[in-house]
Amino acid sequence: MHGDEPDRSPDRVEPDPVAPLVFTVEEESAGARIDVVLAELSGSSRAQVRRWIDEGRVRVAGETVRASRRLAVGESIEARPSQPVEMDLSPEAIPLAVLYEDADLIVVDKAAGMVVHPAPGHPSGTLVNALLHHCGDLAGIGGVLRPGIVHRLDRGTSGVMVAAKNDAAHQGLADQFAHHTIERIYHTFVRGLPRVDAGRIERPIGRHPRDRKRMSVESRSGRPSITNWRVLARYRSTGVSEVEIRPETGRTHQIRVHLAAAGLPLVGDRVYGRARGKEAALGRPALHAAHLGFAHPRSHDPMRFDAPLPEDLRTLRADLGPGEEVSER
Repeated sequence: MHGDEPDRSPDRVEPDPVAPLVFTVEEESAGARIDVVLAELSGSSRAQVRRWIDEGRVRVAGETVRASRRLAVGESIEARPSQPVEMDLSPEAIPLAVLYEDADLIVVDKAAGMVVHPAPGHPSGTLVNALLHHCGDLAGIGGVLRPGIVHRLDRGTSGVMVAAKNDAAHQGLADQFAHHTIERIYHTFVRGLPRVDAGRIERPIGRHPRDRKRMSVESRSGRPSITNWRVLARYRSTGVSEVEIRPETGRTHQIRVHLAAAGLPLVGDRVYGRARGKEAALGRPALHAAHLGFAHPRSHDPMRFDAPLPEDLRTLRADLGPGEEVSER
Protein backbone atom coordinates (compact mmCIF):
# COMPACT_ATOMS: atom_id res chain seq x y z
CA MET A 1 0.00 0.00 0.00
CA HIS A 2 1.31 3.45 -0.91
CA GLY A 3 1.82 5.88 1.92
CA ASP A 4 -0.75 8.34 0.60
CA GLU A 5 -3.43 5.73 -0.18
CA PRO A 6 -6.36 5.87 2.24
CA ASP A 7 -7.09 2.90 4.48
CA ARG A 8 -10.31 1.33 3.20
CA SER A 9 -10.51 -1.51 5.72
CA PRO A 10 -13.92 -1.94 7.43
CA ASP A 11 -12.33 -1.01 10.77
CA ARG A 12 -11.97 2.58 9.63
CA VAL A 13 -15.00 4.73 8.94
CA GLU A 14 -14.95 8.39 8.08
CA PRO A 15 -16.75 10.46 10.74
CA ASP A 16 -20.35 11.40 9.99
CA PRO A 17 -22.60 14.04 11.52
CA VAL A 18 -25.27 11.37 12.06
CA ALA A 19 -25.60 10.54 15.76
CA PRO A 20 -24.51 7.01 16.73
CA LEU A 21 -27.08 4.48 17.92
CA VAL A 22 -26.12 2.66 21.10
CA PHE A 23 -27.90 -0.35 22.60
CA THR A 24 -27.22 -2.89 25.34
CA VAL A 25 -28.09 -6.52 24.60
CA GLU A 26 -30.94 -7.76 26.80
CA GLU A 27 -31.45 -11.37 27.85
CA GLU A 28 -34.16 -12.00 25.27
CA SER A 29 -31.72 -11.14 22.45
CA ALA A 30 -28.93 -13.42 23.67
CA GLY A 31 -27.88 -15.88 20.97
CA ALA A 32 -29.62 -13.96 18.17
CA ARG A 33 -27.86 -12.55 15.09
CA ILE A 34 -26.80 -8.94 15.30
CA ASP A 35 -28.41 -7.95 11.99
CA VAL A 36 -31.78 -9.22 13.21
CA VAL A 37 -31.53 -7.59 16.63
CA LEU A 38 -30.16 -4.26 15.41
CA ALA A 39 -32.86 -3.96 12.75
CA GLU A 40 -35.48 -4.48 15.44
CA LEU A 41 -33.91 -2.05 17.91
CA SER A 42 -33.12 0.70 15.43
CA GLY A 43 -36.33 0.59 13.43
CA SER A 44 -34.29 0.20 10.23
CA SER A 45 -34.60 -2.49 7.61
CA ARG A 46 -32.43 -5.58 7.87
CA ALA A 47 -30.92 -4.76 4.47
CA GLN A 48 -29.93 -1.29 5.71
CA VAL A 49 -28.36 -2.76 8.86
CA ARG A 50 -26.35 -5.20 6.75
CA ARG A 51 -25.00 -2.29 4.73
CA TRP A 52 -23.87 -0.60 7.94
CA ILE A 53 -22.15 -3.82 8.98
CA ASP A 54 -20.47 -4.28 5.60
CA GLU A 55 -19.15 -0.71 5.81
CA GLY A 56 -17.72 -1.32 9.28
CA ARG A 57 -20.22 0.99 10.93
CA VAL A 58 -21.37 -1.49 13.56
CA ARG A 59 -19.28 -2.52 16.57
CA VAL A 60 -19.86 -4.87 19.46
CA ALA A 61 -17.59 -4.46 22.46
CA GLY A 62 -15.57 -2.02 20.34
CA GLU A 63 -14.92 -4.41 17.45
CA THR A 64 -16.46 -4.57 13.98
CA VAL A 65 -18.59 -7.64 13.34
CA ARG A 66 -20.18 -9.84 10.69
CA ALA A 67 -23.94 -9.89 10.14
CA SER A 68 -24.06 -13.45 11.50
CA ARG A 69 -22.41 -12.50 14.82
CA ARG A 70 -24.35 -13.95 17.76
CA LEU A 71 -24.95 -11.66 20.73
CA ALA A 72 -24.44 -12.16 24.46
CA VAL A 73 -26.25 -10.50 27.38
CA GLY A 74 -24.78 -7.17 28.40
CA GLU A 75 -22.79 -6.55 25.20
CA SER A 76 -22.84 -3.01 23.84
CA ILE A 77 -23.86 -2.41 20.22
CA GLU A 78 -22.83 0.83 18.55
CA ALA A 79 -24.06 1.63 15.06
CA ARG A 80 -23.00 4.72 13.12
CA PRO A 81 -25.43 5.21 10.23
CA SER A 82 -23.97 6.70 7.08
CA GLN A 83 -24.77 10.20 5.92
CA PRO A 84 -28.49 10.33 5.03
CA VAL A 85 -29.34 9.73 1.40
CA GLU A 86 -32.52 10.48 -0.44
CA MET A 87 -35.01 7.64 -0.68
CA ASP A 88 -36.91 6.99 -3.84
CA LEU A 89 -40.14 7.97 -2.11
CA SER A 90 -42.71 10.61 -2.89
CA PRO A 91 -44.61 12.58 -0.26
CA GLU A 92 -48.32 11.90 -0.66
CA ALA A 93 -51.21 14.00 0.62
CA ILE A 94 -52.85 11.13 2.48
CA PRO A 95 -55.12 12.18 5.37
CA LEU A 96 -53.70 11.39 8.80
CA ALA A 97 -55.48 11.23 12.15
CA VAL A 98 -52.88 13.11 14.19
CA LEU A 99 -53.23 12.67 17.95
CA TYR A 100 -50.18 14.76 18.89
CA GLU A 101 -47.24 16.46 17.23
CA ASP A 102 -44.23 18.53 18.27
CA ALA A 103 -40.70 19.20 16.97
CA ASP A 104 -39.50 15.72 17.99
CA LEU A 105 -42.29 13.28 17.25
CA ILE A 106 -45.73 12.69 15.84
CA VAL A 107 -48.43 10.33 17.14
CA VAL A 108 -51.13 9.10 14.77
CA ASP A 109 -54.14 6.82 14.80
CA LYS A 110 -53.27 4.51 11.89
CA ALA A 111 -56.17 3.30 9.82
CA ALA A 112 -56.63 -0.40 9.18
CA GLY A 113 -55.39 -1.31 5.71
CA MET A 114 -52.58 1.25 5.67
CA VAL A 115 -49.11 -0.25 5.21
CA VAL A 116 -46.52 1.41 7.46
CA HIS A 117 -43.64 1.66 4.99
CA PRO A 118 -43.07 0.88 1.31
CA ALA A 119 -42.30 -2.73 0.41
CA PRO A 120 -42.63 -4.96 -2.66
CA GLY A 121 -46.26 -4.77 -3.69
CA HIS A 122 -46.82 -1.55 -1.73
CA PRO A 123 -44.57 1.14 -3.23
CA SER A 124 -46.90 4.00 -2.30
CA GLY A 125 -49.90 4.93 -0.21
CA THR A 126 -48.07 4.07 3.00
CA LEU A 127 -47.81 5.81 6.34
CA VAL A 128 -44.26 6.82 5.45
CA ASN A 129 -45.47 8.52 2.25
CA ALA A 130 -48.11 10.36 4.28
CA LEU A 131 -45.61 11.43 6.95
CA LEU A 132 -43.15 12.68 4.33
CA HIS A 133 -45.87 15.02 3.07
CA HIS A 134 -47.07 16.04 6.53
CA CYS A 135 -43.64 16.53 8.13
CA GLY A 136 -41.48 18.55 5.79
CA ASP A 137 -38.70 19.07 8.33
CA LEU A 138 -37.61 15.47 8.86
CA ALA A 139 -33.96 14.82 9.67
CA GLY A 140 -31.97 11.84 8.45
CA ILE A 141 -32.90 8.80 10.49
CA GLY A 142 -31.47 5.33 10.07
CA GLY A 143 -29.25 6.42 7.18
CA VAL A 144 -32.04 7.69 4.94
CA LEU A 145 -34.25 10.76 4.77
CA ARG A 146 -37.47 9.29 6.04
CA PRO A 147 -39.77 9.43 9.05
CA GLY A 148 -38.32 7.58 12.03
CA ILE A 149 -40.48 4.51 12.21
CA VAL A 150 -39.64 3.18 15.67
CA HIS A 151 -42.26 0.43 15.78
CA ARG A 152 -44.75 -1.06 13.36
CA LEU A 153 -48.32 -2.20 13.20
CA ASP A 154 -49.42 -4.84 10.72
CA ARG A 155 -51.28 -3.58 7.68
CA GLY A 156 -54.59 -4.82 9.06
CA THR A 157 -54.06 -3.45 12.57
CA SER A 158 -55.47 -0.04 13.45
CA GLY A 159 -54.51 2.28 16.26
CA VAL A 160 -51.84 4.39 17.95
CA MET A 161 -48.36 4.72 16.45
CA VAL A 162 -45.49 7.10 17.19
CA ALA A 163 -42.81 8.23 14.71
CA ALA A 164 -39.66 10.24 15.42
CA LYS A 165 -38.70 13.42 13.57
CA ASN A 166 -34.98 13.41 14.39
CA ASP A 167 -32.18 11.07 15.44
CA ALA A 168 -32.28 12.02 19.13
CA ALA A 169 -36.00 11.29 19.38
CA HIS A 170 -35.56 8.07 17.40
CA GLN A 171 -32.82 6.87 19.75
CA GLY A 172 -34.80 7.83 22.85
CA LEU A 173 -37.93 6.02 21.73
CA ALA A 174 -36.00 3.00 20.42
CA ASP A 175 -34.33 2.63 23.83
CA GLN A 176 -37.72 2.53 25.53
CA PHE A 177 -39.02 -0.12 23.15
CA ALA A 178 -35.80 -2.13 23.62
CA HIS A 179 -36.13 -2.02 27.42
CA HIS A 180 -39.89 -2.72 27.34
CA THR A 181 -40.82 0.47 29.21
CA ILE A 182 -43.42 1.39 26.57
CA GLU A 183 -47.02 0.87 27.70
CA ARG A 184 -49.05 -0.83 24.97
CA ILE A 185 -52.64 -1.99 25.20
CA TYR A 186 -54.55 -3.67 22.36
CA HIS A 187 -58.19 -4.67 22.00
CA THR A 188 -59.17 -7.68 19.96
CA PHE A 189 -61.97 -10.15 19.33
CA VAL A 190 -61.16 -13.88 19.38
CA ARG A 191 -62.97 -17.07 18.53
CA GLY A 192 -63.45 -18.94 21.78
CA LEU A 193 -64.77 -18.52 25.31
CA PRO A 194 -61.85 -18.81 27.76
CA ARG A 195 -62.74 -20.54 31.03
CA VAL A 196 -60.55 -18.13 32.99
CA ASP A 197 -60.71 -14.35 32.85
CA ALA A 198 -57.01 -13.66 32.34
CA GLY A 199 -53.78 -15.35 31.39
CA ARG A 200 -50.16 -15.01 30.35
CA ILE A 201 -48.58 -16.65 27.30
CA GLU A 202 -44.82 -17.21 27.35
CA ARG A 203 -43.77 -19.01 24.17
CA PRO A 204 -40.82 -18.18 21.88
CA ILE A 205 -41.71 -16.94 18.39
CA GLY A 206 -39.71 -17.37 15.20
CA ARG A 207 -40.17 -18.10 11.51
CA HIS A 208 -42.51 -20.98 10.74
CA PRO A 209 -40.42 -24.08 9.96
CA ARG A 210 -42.22 -24.66 6.64
CA ASP A 211 -43.82 -21.34 5.69
CA ARG A 212 -41.30 -18.47 5.82
CA LYS A 213 -44.07 -15.86 5.46
CA ARG A 214 -45.58 -16.88 8.77
CA MET A 215 -44.38 -16.83 12.37
CA SER A 216 -44.75 -19.74 14.76
CA VAL A 217 -44.25 -20.88 18.35
CA GLU A 218 -42.76 -24.08 16.88
CA SER A 219 -39.67 -22.40 15.43
CA ARG A 220 -36.31 -23.84 16.50
CA SER A 221 -34.84 -20.32 16.59
CA GLY A 222 -37.73 -18.60 18.34
CA ARG A 223 -37.07 -15.59 20.56
CA PRO A 224 -38.65 -15.15 24.03
CA SER A 225 -42.12 -13.60 23.72
CA ILE A 226 -44.67 -12.70 26.40
CA THR A 227 -48.31 -11.73 25.96
CA ASN A 228 -50.73 -10.92 28.81
CA TRP A 229 -54.46 -11.09 28.12
CA ARG A 230 -57.70 -10.32 29.95
CA VAL A 231 -61.29 -11.03 28.88
CA LEU A 232 -63.44 -7.91 28.61
CA ALA A 233 -66.66 -9.62 27.49
CA ARG A 234 -67.96 -12.99 26.32
CA TYR A 235 -70.53 -13.27 23.53
CA ARG A 236 -71.76 -16.80 24.13
CA SER A 237 -74.34 -16.90 21.34
CA THR A 238 -71.58 -16.45 18.75
CA GLY A 239 -68.67 -18.03 20.63
CA VAL A 240 -66.57 -14.88 20.53
CA SER A 241 -64.76 -12.99 23.30
CA GLU A 242 -63.52 -9.41 23.45
CA VAL A 243 -60.03 -9.37 24.94
CA GLU A 244 -57.53 -6.78 26.18
CA ILE A 245 -53.90 -7.51 25.33
CA ARG A 246 -50.76 -6.19 27.05
CA PRO A 247 -47.67 -7.53 25.25
CA GLU A 248 -44.34 -7.37 27.07
CA THR A 249 -42.31 -8.04 23.92
CA GLY A 250 -42.82 -6.96 20.31
CA ARG A 251 -42.26 -9.87 17.96
CA THR A 252 -43.66 -9.94 14.44
CA HIS A 253 -47.34 -11.04 14.56
CA GLN A 254 -46.88 -11.80 18.28
CA ILE A 255 -50.47 -11.28 19.43
CA ARG A 256 -51.94 -13.19 16.50
CA VAL A 257 -49.49 -16.09 16.86
CA HIS A 258 -49.75 -16.40 20.65
CA LEU A 259 -53.54 -16.30 20.78
CA ALA A 260 -53.90 -18.74 17.88
CA ALA A 261 -51.51 -21.12 19.66
CA ALA A 262 -53.66 -20.80 22.79
CA GLY A 263 -56.75 -21.83 20.83
CA LEU A 264 -58.10 -18.27 20.61
CA PRO A 265 -57.50 -17.13 17.01
CA LEU A 266 -58.36 -13.55 16.15
CA VAL A 267 -61.65 -12.95 14.37
CA GLY A 268 -60.92 -12.11 10.74
CA ASP A 269 -57.36 -13.49 10.72
CA ARG A 270 -56.96 -15.45 7.48
CA VAL A 271 -53.32 -16.32 8.16
CA TYR A 272 -53.45 -17.70 11.70
CA GLY A 273 -57.18 -18.17 12.25
CA ARG A 274 -58.66 -19.40 8.92
CA ALA A 275 -61.31 -16.68 8.83
CA ARG A 276 -64.53 -17.61 7.11
CA GLY A 277 -68.03 -16.26 6.49
CA LYS A 278 -68.69 -12.91 8.16
CA GLU A 279 -65.20 -13.03 9.66
CA ALA A 280 -63.61 -12.98 6.22
CA ALA A 281 -65.88 -10.09 5.26
CA LEU A 282 -64.22 -8.00 7.99
CA GLY A 283 -61.20 -7.95 5.71
CA ARG A 284 -58.58 -7.88 8.46
CA PRO A 285 -57.69 -9.37 11.85
CA ALA A 286 -59.83 -7.76 14.56
CA LEU A 287 -56.91 -6.07 16.31
CA HIS A 288 -56.64 -2.46 17.47
CA ALA A 289 -53.77 -0.67 19.22
CA ALA A 290 -55.90 1.21 21.74
CA HIS A 291 -53.25 2.79 23.98
CA LEU A 292 -49.60 3.85 23.81
CA GLY A 293 -47.63 5.33 26.68
CA PHE A 294 -43.98 6.44 26.77
CA ALA A 295 -41.64 9.10 28.14
CA HIS A 296 -41.03 12.03 25.82
CA PRO A 297 -37.48 11.53 24.47
CA ARG A 298 -36.51 15.17 25.13
CA SER A 299 -38.44 16.31 28.21
CA HIS A 300 -38.96 12.82 29.71
CA ASP A 301 -42.53 13.81 30.57
CA PRO A 302 -45.01 10.91 30.54
CA MET A 303 -47.07 10.82 27.34
CA ARG A 304 -50.22 8.70 26.97
CA PHE A 305 -52.46 8.39 23.94
CA ASP A 306 -55.68 6.51 23.25
CA ALA A 307 -57.44 5.67 19.99
CA PRO A 308 -61.13 4.69 20.11
CA LEU A 309 -62.28 1.44 18.57
CA PRO A 310 -62.77 2.05 14.81
CA GLU A 311 -66.13 1.77 13.12
CA ASP A 312 -65.62 -1.71 11.64
CA LEU A 313 -64.84 -3.22 15.05
CA ARG A 314 -67.70 -1.35 16.72
CA THR A 315 -70.00 -2.84 14.06
CA LEU A 316 -68.50 -6.28 14.71
CA ARG A 317 -69.19 -5.90 18.43
CA ALA A 318 -72.81 -4.87 17.78
CA ASP A 319 -73.34 -7.88 15.50
CA LEU A 320 -72.11 -10.32 18.15
CA GLY A 321 -75.29 -9.93 20.20
CA PRO A 322 -75.56 -9.50 23.96
CA GLY A 323 -72.30 -9.88 25.82
CA GLU A 324 -71.35 -10.75 29.38
CA GLU A 325 -68.91 -8.10 30.56
CA VAL A 326 -66.11 -9.13 32.88
CA SER A 327 -65.27 -6.66 35.65
CA GLU A 328 -61.58 -5.93 36.29
CA ARG A 329 -60.41 -7.23 39.63
